[in-house]
Amino acid sequence: MTLVRRLSAGHKSFAGAWQQICDRGLDSDRETEAVVRKIIADVRNRGDEAVAEYTERFEGRLPGPDGFEIAHSEVAAAWERCSPEIRRALTLSADRIREFHREQGSKGYQIQEGRLRLRVSPLQTVGLYVPGGTALYPSSVLMTAIPAIVAGVKEIVMVTPGASDQTLAAAHVAGVHRVFEIGGAQAVAALAYGTERIPRVHKIVGPGNKWVAAAKRQVFGQVDIDSVAGPSEVLVIADGGAMPHFVAADLLAQAEHDVEARCILLSDSEELLNAVDVELERQIADLPRRDIAEKSLREHGAAILISDLDDAFELSDDYAPEHLELALDDAEDRVSKVQHAGAIFVGHYSPEAAGDYSAGPNHVLPTASAARYASPLGVYDFLKYTSILAMSREDLAALREPICALAEVEGLHAHGRSVAIRFEHGVPEGSDE
Repeated sequence: MTLVRRLSAGHKSFAGAWQQICDRGLDSDRETEAVVRKIIADVRNRGDEAVAEYTERFEGRLPGPDGFEIAHSEVAAAWERCSPEIRRALTLSADRIREFHREQGSKGYQIQEGRLRLRVSPLQTVGLYVPGGTALYPSSVLMTAIPAIVAGVKEIVMVTPGASDQTLAAAHVAGVHRVFEIGGAQAVAALAYGTERIPRVHKIVGPGNKWVAAAKRQVFGQVDIDSVAGPSEVLVIADGGAMPHFVAADLLAQAEHDVEARCILLSDSEELLNAVDVELERQIADLPRRDIAEKSLREHGAAILISDLDDAFELSDDYAPEHLELALDDAEDRVSKVQHAGAIFVGHYSPEAAGDYSAGPNHVLPTASAARYASPLGVYDFLKYTSILAMSREDLAALREPICALAEVEGLHAHGRSVAIRFEHGVPEGSDE
């Protein structure tokens, strides 16, 4: 029995099956939304008191003398407690992430001798949500904090439940300014509205469970968010020259994330699909997260036989995967065929895991087909753009006629009058003509 269902793109039932595979919306259940709405309202009304009560209820922890904030000295001590190997890995990854993101900033522009300008400035304060407790995600700290630092954000506030030494070490090397040991919807609410101890932020980024996702969705508008992330996903396009043990390992690397993770394989080689089946069975046998990976593959995985690789690229664009691997001998020549993917991994030695950790590009990526219109998290997510108009009387005179004509069409007569009135009297003394 295979771990992933086998489909053939040429079969008459394929269209329906493929539509089901592509249908992976982000709708939250009503019960979760209702509970989260109550938590947010409570935190908004009672602040730190509500945060403390929910943290005790859900995590079994009470605030210390400094509330839930972790002192800078403790963050630095966590760095020292980590092994030299972990410190080297975090430092190298941080350097590469910083290098990759350094060129993403925009410098703005000006036209008409500077009278019309676009000003680019960093957000003042940003909140990072980092999963914690039994989960260890120091890589998420690096991927969210470093682009914000490069953008010039003045205050970066991290929240995480049950902070690990590795997560705190990542905050140390990335340059996070403040860390609070709280999580869940109450942490998102505290960041969005602020409390006596926890600062209000302008944007919240980072992954989380369904409670966090629902909270981010509900506070959007009060603050900006990066996205509401769905289950992680990978789509692999492989030809007959692909190495089955590589492909199987990459599918398992995605499947072990979560039972809801999506792993899709497209190939024009039935021999390869068979070989990958064998490798999946062999490699999953000793995988520590075997139960999670197996459920993911059985319930959400698919291996699809196609007649032509061009068909694979059409299907991939239809799916718009978070991660797209091109396990092809001519992978570099085919990158231009891809229109919709969060990140593309080109060739046999570009595994998705490299992007998760140390290669440099961001691993916070659009999921659930959002790659059709969304981008990886980057420096641009921590910048805002302000248009500036400094017009002379001559500039405005040149636009008077079209402005007044359009205002008349729209029935906004005061708009037109606000322009015309500037030309009904003499020029004020000292004015800019």
